[in-house]
Amino acid sequence: MASQGGKNEKIAPILDDAAFRNRQNANDVIASKSLERAQREKPDSTFFASRALKIGLLLAGVEMLFFSVAARGQAISPDALTHAYPDQIAGRDDAGIIFRDGTRQNLSDGRTDKSFDEKLKNASLLDQLSLPYPKGALTKPPGPQDDPGRFRNATFFDKMYGDCDKGETQKHLTDIPWFTGKVRVTKINGVAERLRAVATEIDRLPQDIKRHAYPSAGAFNCRVVKDTGKRSMHAYGAAIDLNTGFSDYWLWGKGGYRNRIPYAIVEIFERHGFIWGGKWGHFDTMHFEYRPEFFDTPPGSEEKKQHGD
Repeated sequence: MASQGGKNEKIAPILDDAAFRNRQNANDVIASKSLERAQREKPDSTFFASRALKIGLLLAGVEMLFFSVAARGQAISPDALTHAYPDQIAGRDDAGIIFRDGTRQNLSDGRTDKSFDEKLKNASLLDQLSLPYPKGALTKPPGPQDDPGRFRNATFFDKMYGDCDKGETQKHLTDIPWFTGKVRVTKINGVAERLRAVATEIDRLPQDIKRHAYPSAGAFNCRVVKDTGKRSMHAYGAAIDLNTGFSDYWLWGKGGYRNRIPYAIVEIFERHGFIWGGKWGHFDTMHFEYRPEFFDTPPGSEEKKQHGD
């Protein structure tokens, strides 16, 4: 379901003044050393010196942003991206990730002052990883801005799954059985085969539980999330909505958090790398999307060892 963000407020300072100054001094040293090195190697070239300074500042900025988020115990390591999408990502360095075709993408956009709404609409990769996904059954309703997975970097997902407006995503779609019907999803990153496995496991559950999973309200849909204007994971064929008859959505009522999807179903999805919209403050309990970076382990490793979102 499409959701609105929270109030347009600045994020509260994460470090106290002394810690911030110490960290900033360290970053200044990084930039200064980069400039000194460039001047030694090319003493007469201001171009190369300037470029080295910019690189030093970029690396310092990435370190500062990640440190700031991590100080709150919230950041997921960027290494999770390489673990989660090994067919797409070859590795990373301090500043960005490197795709297998040799292209790269920066982790940070250099901004540390984004509001919740701004992150929903223009997330960097570090923003995307900034809220941890809670493991296990919920013991209390999510907070109003506990929306892990809703900060999505469009460039990253376009790179992997393609642009559906250009017909790129559609080339990789396939139909898979979903109980009484079929759903169309992407084959990229093994999404289709993982959903097949999810359906097989759900089908083993008692009827009074598994009936919450079907009929599906849809999977691939080339559209944007209503309130952000950014592509839904449905636009990549990497999300599925379950039975609307048992679904709850934050805009449908004013009574606060509500859920009727059994956790036995949720746990199966999570084990295969799908996050659940029922763990969002802006809850959307029918919604599951493939986001294995939030588990930082290869999905299925246990076996081997009013549009919404």
